[in-house]
Amino acid sequence: MKGKWVVPGIIAGVVLLLAMMFGGTYNSLVQDREKVTAAFSNVQTQYQRRADLIPNLVNTVKGSSNFEQETLTQVVEARSKATSIQVDPSKATPEEVAKYEEAQGQVGSALGRLIAVAESYPDLKASAAYQDLMSQLEGTENRIQVARSDYNEVARPYNARVQTFPTNLIAGLFGFDKRAYFEAADGSDTAPSVDFGTGN
Repeated sequence: MKGKWVVPGIIAGVVLLLAMMFGGTYNSLVQDREKVTAAFSNVQTQYQRRADLIPNLVNTVKGSSNFEQETLTQVVEARSKATSIQVDPSKATPEEVAKYEEAQGQVGSALGRLIAVAESYPDLKASAAYQDLMSQLEGTENRIQVARSDYNEVARPYNARVQTFPTNLIAGLFGFDKRAYFEAADGSDTAPSVDFGTGN
């Protein structure tokens, strides 16, 4: 009589064990995905911080007589394009991240040109408002680089998990997709050069 319950008991035990493993894997994937989403949001926050500094920088530079209007226009247009691109961190495809990064790279390039042109305006470079904005911009560029690196560091193990057996079976079943990395574009590995000298 006892033998009659042994096999069903073993089966029930195996099913319970598999259910616990399945549930644990699913829950840990959810936690990892949320970490990746939060890290992506941190990158977006830093890019928004930079975008918020640009109007003040443009207004400060406009106050300098004869400043090149074309350079200012490029900065304003690049900012406008970058802020118009919205990426949902939880659904970001590699193509969307690349488009987002390209637009942000154009902002960085435009800012770099503005800073280079400002070198020819000693009075502008010497102004406290300009130096303060340059200091904030430099700090923000550094924060952007750190946030991008932090995101990639969180995304890397998550991506490995969703592609590794047997976790990939659960990941595929519940739509845990691989996340795109922030890739360094040519010249994007350095922040815009900021010179705090006052010039002559």
